[in-house]
Amino acid sequence: MKQLRNLCVLRILLVLLKWLEVCLCEAYAQVLCYGTGTAWVREPDIWNDLDGHELMQSVGPDNATYMYTKRRVMEAIIKLLETRTNSHGIREFKCPDSLAGYYKPFTCFIRQLISKHALIIAPVCTGLIGCAMLFWKVRQKRYLSARVEELYHQVCDMLEENALRSKSINGGGESWVVASWLRDHLLLPRERKDPQLWKKVEELVQEDSRVDRYPKLVKGESKVVWEWQVEVSLNSSRRRKKGEGFKLKPDQGINTNLNQSDHTLKAEPKALMF
Repeated sequence: MKQLRNLCVLRILLVLLKWLEVCLCEAYAQVLCYGTGTAWVREPDIWNDLDGHELMQSVGPDNATYMYTKRRVMEAIIKLLETRTNSHGIREFKCPDSLAGYYKPFTCFIRQLISKHALIIAPVCTGLIGCAMLFWKVRQKRYLSARVEELYHQVCDMLEENALRSKSINGGGESWVVASWLRDHLLLPRERKDPQLWKKVEELVQEDSRVDRYPKLVKGESKVVWEWQVEVSLNSSRRRKKGEGFKLKPDQGINTNLNQSDHTLKAEPKALMF
């Protein structure tokens, strides 16, 4: 029976000791991190907390085991915690700094780490943010340039096809296209929110001498229309066909030169014999 009682007391002792450690160390960790709470706890307050614990109430205040358990708990607390006597002669307890570190919240560790190494972290973070912003701007600029060039070529192709179709025998319709219609047809919905994109396309079209730009009344509204100079396309296509007709293969050119050289060499001896 005595061994059983000792085992029960030991179990209660360990549970109560761990409970007090958690309460006192968490309170002191709050003081270290945020400056709130109480670091030192008076001995009478600890006694009151022990009396209110459910394990001590299960033992019963009139039981000898109760007093024996409380005495053993206080002996363990004195060895575990820091102690001092205040001006009123009352003993107080505090969680050691080395033990309180295990009860600090994660946010507290981060904040203390930043404050401790602020002189190093601040310029490093600033540099990383600057590099990220520079990389993003360069990437956006390259994407914008590539997208503008792509749209410009699409506009030229559509204007040229429309002009050739309108001038063909079986074709019909207008040779011009409303600029805003092209914009709404080629741009994605999210791209229409960026006015700089289409503005740069308009600048490239404005620099292109093959495209005429002029206002025109369309369905009662004044619109800016773009028209491809179809003569430019026809002349360029004729020049390409003409060049292809007179183009010689490398082998044919070499053979022609060799034949001409042979005829020249054969003709020269006859002139000498004469």
